[in-house]
Amino acid sequence: MYKTCIFDFYGTLCDIRTDETKPELWEKLALFYSFQGAVYTPEELMNGYFSIVSELETEFREIRIEQVFKELFLQKGIPADDALAIHTGQFFRVLSIEHLRLYDGAKDMLERLRKNGRKVYLLSNAQRIFTEYEIKSLGVYDCFDDIFISSDHNCKKPDIEFYNKLIAKHDIDVNTAIMIGNDGVYDINGGKSAGLHTLYIKSDISPDEPIPEADHVLMEPDMVKVAEILLK
Repeated sequence: MYKTCIFDFYGTLCDIRTDETKPELWEKLALFYSFQGAVYTPEELMNGYFSIVSELETEFREIRIEQVFKELFLQKGIPADDALAIHTGQFFRVLSIEHLRLYDGAKDMLERLRKNGRKVYLLSNAQRIFTEYEIKSLGVYDCFDDIFISSDHNCKKPDIEFYNKLIAKHDIDVNTAIMIGNDGVYDINGGKSAGLHTLYIKSDISPDEPIPEADHVLMEPDMVKVAEILLK
């Protein structure tokens, strides 16, 4: 019996589409920066953003995206505080989202797990300033016993350090715990390296990869079947 259920978020519990390259995003964001005294052309701002991100990102270390937006202010001589950097990042995120919704039955499934005594955690490679608010807007923030977001921990899946931080904090018995996700490398291989059982869910935003060797495999995000597996 699985006593602990650890979920990925995007592509596992919710469907999201974003476009960070559309011209109107950078036009509006450049206008927002100019309101604060940091004057950019849209192209200059876009190039600056992706340049800073590429400099900061590594395979296993996670950045805090608000620092990117703060640096873009500083490059124009504007000393932005944390609040302004966060608000700018959230404006950017709202502009980039094309589609965001829970998979059918996801909230009912999470609530059913907890009603049946399961511990339910979220372990997501994501940015706190985006994901916390998106979880709340989708109405599932209170469905988790704890939420681990990689930007808070300077590490990310599949790094075993990220898994171990959650396992250690809640004294999780890995023999009765399962990782549920839509990515064969980050969720399944990462979960297995931490000693967890695994459930792979293939969704429209899963990577183009061979089906991983998980304990359980679903070829679509069917939340009724997810509950059946986790409540056996």
